[in-house]
Amino acid sequence: MRFTATKLPGVVTIEGTAFGDDRGWFMESFHIGKFEAGLRDLGLPMPRPFVQDNHSVSKAGTLRGLHYQLPPHAQGKLVRVTQGAAFDVAVDIRPGSPSFGQWAGIELSAANRLQLWVPEGFAHGFIALQDDTHFLYKTTDVYAKDCERCIRWDDAAIGIQWPMPAGMTQPLLAPKDAVAPLLAQAELPQV
Repeated sequence: MRFTATKLPGVVTIEGTAFGDDRGWFMESFHIGKFEAGLRDLGLPMPRPFVQDNHSVSKAGTLRGLHYQLPPHAQGKLVRVTQGAAFDVAVDIRPGSPSFGQWAGIELSAANRLQLWVPEGFAHGFIALQDDTHFLYKTTDVYAKDCERCIRWDDAAIGIQWPMPAGMTQPLLAPKDAVAPLLAQAELPQV
């Protein structure tokens, strides 16, 4: 597994090694020892253990985010796409951080098999680039509705450059995402 730091401190891309033959391929998608060693080699802290796995399926143009949870149920997320493709984004929402309000994005797909580690203190979102995109993620805490928060996906202060699937000018949004507050008005984690 190869771990690469992004422009946001703590957010990391992870590239696994696939072993293929005429039957198909095999890849180790998670190994606790290699995950911890990869983060340690980048000088990053170890997260809390993963306690929940989630799986969503989205049609092209569906945008989910920017989501996060407040303490005591803040979540770190290890995310990947197993079918289709998505543009995945992390936003630093840690008050006082030198990179507060900045974002990093990467295309995750079944073809590139990349993963993204998004630690606690970051909002997360993605837009499905293909129909039937399967998005899987591990979290370091369970879903807690009372701690769930969202930031508006098109906040100009953040300036995310979301790619839109062909023929679309606006994403498909859940009602809560459509009315999310801007970063300046959002309730943020105190870290």
